[in-house]
Amino acid sequence: QVQLVESGGGLVQAGGSLRLSCTASGRTYAMGWFRQAPGREREVVAAINWSGGSTYYADSVKGRFTISRDNAKNTAYLQMNSLKPEDTAVYYCAGRRTRQAGIQIYEYDYWGQGTQVTVSS
Repeated sequence: QVQLVESGGGLVQAGGSLRLSCTASGRTYAMGWFRQAPGREREVVAAINWSGGSTYYADSVKGRFTISRDNAKNTAYLQMNSLKPEDTAVYYCAGRRTRQAGIQIYEYDYWGQGTQVTVSS
Protein backbone atom coordinates (compact mmCIF):
# COMPACT_ATOMS: atom_id res chain seq x y z
CA GLN A 1 0.00 0.00 0.00
CA VAL A 2 1.45 3.36 -1.05
CA GLN A 3 1.27 6.11 1.52
CA LEU A 4 1.13 9.79 0.62
CA VAL A 5 2.27 12.54 2.96
CA GLU A 6 1.45 16.18 2.28
CA SER A 7 3.31 19.17 3.67
CA GLY A 8 3.50 22.91 3.14
CA GLY A 9 0.08 24.06 4.27
CA GLY A 10 -0.43 26.98 6.60
CA LEU A 11 -1.87 30.43 7.09
CA VAL A 12 -1.22 33.11 4.49
CA GLN A 13 -2.67 36.49 3.63
CA ALA A 14 -4.66 37.03 0.48
CA GLY A 15 -2.33 37.54 -2.45
CA GLY A 16 0.36 35.39 -0.91
CA SER A 17 1.84 32.06 -1.99
CA LEU A 18 2.27 28.57 -0.63
CA ARG A 19 3.89 25.46 -2.03
CA LEU A 20 2.44 22.09 -1.14
CA SER A 21 4.46 18.89 -1.44
CA CYS A 22 3.27 15.31 -1.56
CA THR A 23 5.76 12.49 -1.12
CA ALA A 24 4.81 8.90 -1.88
CA SER A 25 6.27 5.88 -0.09
CA GLY A 26 6.26 3.98 -3.37
CA ARG A 27 5.61 4.41 -7.02
CA THR A 28 2.47 6.18 -8.12
CA TYR A 29 1.69 7.14 -11.65
CA ALA A 30 -0.73 9.99 -12.21
CA MET A 31 -1.23 12.31 -9.26
CA GLY A 32 -3.71 14.95 -8.32
CA TRP A 33 -4.54 17.59 -5.77
CA PHE A 34 -8.04 17.95 -4.37
CA ARG A 35 -9.47 20.25 -1.74
CA GLN A 36 -12.41 20.29 0.61
CA ALA A 37 -13.77 23.39 2.28
CA PRO A 38 -16.10 23.19 5.31
CA GLY A 39 -19.59 22.19 4.26
CA ARG A 40 -18.56 21.50 0.69
CA GLU A 41 -17.73 18.44 -1.35
CA ARG A 42 -14.18 17.49 -2.19
CA GLU A 43 -13.20 18.91 -5.57
CA VAL A 44 -10.31 18.51 -7.94
CA VAL A 45 -7.79 21.33 -8.06
CA ALA A 46 -5.13 20.01 -10.42
CA ALA A 47 -3.85 16.76 -11.85
CA ILE A 48 -0.73 15.59 -13.66
CA ASN A 49 0.10 12.50 -15.65
CA TRP A 50 3.05 10.18 -15.08
CA SER A 51 5.51 12.03 -17.33
CA GLY A 52 4.41 15.48 -16.26
CA GLY A 53 3.62 16.36 -19.85
CA SER A 54 -0.12 16.64 -19.34
CA THR A 55 -1.83 18.67 -16.66
CA TYR A 56 -5.35 19.69 -15.70
CA TYR A 57 -6.51 22.68 -13.66
CA ALA A 58 -9.88 23.60 -12.28
CA ASP A 59 -11.13 26.87 -13.73
CA SER A 60 -11.01 28.49 -10.31
CA VAL A 61 -7.21 28.08 -10.07
CA LYS A 62 -6.05 28.42 -13.66
CA GLY A 63 -3.26 30.94 -14.00
CA ARG A 64 -2.61 30.93 -10.24
CA PHE A 65 -1.69 27.33 -9.36
CA THR A 66 0.93 25.10 -10.93
CA ILE A 67 1.21 21.34 -10.47
CA SER A 68 4.52 19.60 -11.07
CA ARG A 69 6.33 16.42 -10.09
CA ASP A 70 9.77 14.95 -9.53
CA ASN A 71 9.58 11.22 -10.21
CA ALA A 72 13.08 10.62 -8.86
CA LYS A 73 11.81 11.81 -5.50
CA ASN A 74 8.30 10.31 -5.78
CA THR A 75 7.04 13.81 -5.05
CA ALA A 76 4.37 16.06 -6.50
CA TYR A 77 4.05 19.77 -5.88
CA LEU A 78 1.33 22.39 -6.00
CA GLN A 79 2.59 25.95 -6.25
CA MET A 80 -0.21 28.29 -5.23
CA ASN A 81 0.13 31.99 -6.03
CA SER A 82 -2.26 34.92 -5.69
CA LEU A 83 -4.17 33.05 -3.03
CA LYS A 84 -7.71 34.11 -2.22
CA PRO A 85 -9.84 33.53 0.89
CA GLU A 86 -11.99 31.15 -1.15
CA ASP A 87 -8.94 28.90 -1.55
CA THR A 88 -9.19 28.07 2.15
CA ALA A 89 -9.64 24.32 2.48
CA VAL A 90 -7.98 21.08 3.42
CA TYR A 91 -5.84 20.04 0.47
CA TYR A 92 -5.41 16.37 -0.33
CA CYS A 93 -2.86 14.66 -2.50
CA ALA A 94 -3.97 11.60 -4.46
CA GLY A 95 -2.22 8.99 -6.56
CA ARG A 96 -3.41 6.43 -9.02
CA ARG A 97 -1.99 3.29 -10.60
CA THR A 98 -2.48 4.45 -14.18
CA ARG A 99 -0.42 6.92 -16.15
CA GLN A 100 -3.20 9.23 -17.28
CA ALA A 101 -4.27 12.07 -15.04
CA GLY A 102 -7.77 11.82 -13.60
CA ILE A 103 -10.13 14.46 -12.29
CA GLN A 104 -12.63 12.31 -10.43
CA ILE A 105 -12.25 11.17 -6.85
CA TYR A 106 -13.06 7.55 -7.72
CA GLU A 107 -10.17 7.42 -10.20
CA TYR A 108 -7.57 7.62 -7.44
CA ASP A 109 -6.21 4.68 -5.46
CA TYR A 110 -4.20 6.42 -2.74
CA TRP A 111 -4.90 9.47 -0.60
CA GLY A 112 -2.94 11.57 1.83
CA GLN A 113 -4.37 12.77 5.11
CA GLY A 114 -4.60 16.37 3.99
CA THR A 115 -2.99 19.66 4.87
CA GLN A 116 -4.85 22.80 5.92
CA VAL A 117 -4.52 25.95 3.84
CA THR A 118 -6.05 29.09 5.31
CA VAL A 119 -6.08 32.37 3.41
CA SER A 120 -6.97 35.46 5.41
CA SER A 121 -8.49 38.55 3.85
